[in-house]
Amino acid sequence: MQAAGEVRRIADRLGHPVGILADLQGPKIRIGKFGEGRIHLADGQRFMLDAQCEVGDQERVGLDYKTLPDDVRPGDILLLDDGRIKLKVENVEGAEISTLVCHGGFLSDHKGINRQGGGLSAPALTAKDMDDIKAAAAIGADFLAVSFPKSASDMYMARQLMLAAGGRAFTIAKIERVEAVTALEEILDASDGLMVARGDLAVEVGDAAVPALQKRMIRLAREKNKLAITATQMMESMTHSPTPTRAEVSDVANAVLDGTDAVMLSGETAVGEFPVETVDAMARICHEAERSLPVTLDRGFLDRTFTRIDQSIAMAAIFAAYHLDVKAVAALTTTGSTALWMSRLNCGVPIFGLTEKTETLSRMTLFREVFPLLVHGMNDDRDLLRRKAEERLVEAGVVEKGDLIILTCGDRVGRSGGTNTVSIVRIGEPTPVKP
Repeated sequence: MQAAGEVRRIADRLGHPVGILADLQGPKIRIGKFGEGRIHLADGQRFMLDAQCEVGDQERVGLDYKTLPDDVRPGDILLLDDGRIKLKVENVEGAEISTLVCHGGFLSDHKGINRQGGGLSAPALTAKDMDDIKAAAAIGADFLAVSFPKSASDMYMARQLMLAAGGRAFTIAKIERVEAVTALEEILDASDGLMVARGDLAVEVGDAAVPALQKRMIRLAREKNKLAITATQMMESMTHSPTPTRAEVSDVANAVLDGTDAVMLSGETAVGEFPVETVDAMARICHEAERSLPVTLDRGFLDRTFTRIDQSIAMAAIFAAYHLDVKAVAALTTTGSTALWMSRLNCGVPIFGLTEKTETLSRMTLFREVFPLLVHGMNDDRDLLRRKAEERLVEAGVVEKGDLIILTCGDRVGRSGGTNTVSIVRIGEPTPVKP
């Protein structure tokens, strides 16, 4: 909570909104600890996973996930430490799993366990996760990342727990189980977005399958007007190096070209030696990738039908921006939905989300190609709204007198789903006088 408060204070001081994502731990499918801190497993040796073992040694180790013996059968492959250690299950008896080491190496305390092909029965939300959701609501987290969901019901439960705790965070499904890939569409329908969590996902489905899955997930998220985050080992070498590898540069750039809303760092900035350099390098890569994107509306755009007026207005604004020489598209928004819909298409014009709600301001930081701006004193006077929008864009250095912009707003400010007007405005022109 203290860290979140510090982030908010710094963001306010700099005048730069920052969205906060609370990442749930999920079920601890991990081994226990060793008496010496770590051991070395040799190829071909036998090794025991023992749910009743307290302190591990060269021959066995305990389990934080006590029901693992109920989930595995002889012949199953268990992958430890993100797949670095490979064990084949030979026998299961009571609390003990007898395995053969196929690929050995050093193994230390509390490393993760995956079953190749998935199938572990651990629930997505643990008792600790439920407590952490309350903590996330208390600090006003903008996004809630749910680890290891297997179905839409996991995401519905997380959302209900967040609402019950008084929070309004967007729910993000971390796709890292085989079962989640199978149920991808229903999980996404129950969420506000997804995270391509490539670490555990690669261990379960195989590393070669991940690139195509990543593209599919990002494409599906955009088609459903949801958010997409790409994560895990994007700049891994920069944990100990001031420069990225060429492969990492391509990895980050390709995620941007695929349409991801955000790219995510973890160990590189959490424990890495060059956190500032890593963020700077990633920002440069993202910027260059965005510059190279072709500005075009996909053919399917013309065939789409909309049942909501506000969504139709958002698409009309993007269509007009694509065909007119405008400097910016500005969405006066209460929830951020209009700006989100606009961001699903690349019209080549920057989108500015204008709102007086700080929670919406922080939420829009994750929307691709949307720049959030705070506007005070919004009301139902449309002429006043237009002037305030113009003044805020000029103040931010986005436009100047004579520039053409496209502005969307609603008749009743503060009402969710109320956007019903799109205007083409030249900055500095007098507002028409009401009769």
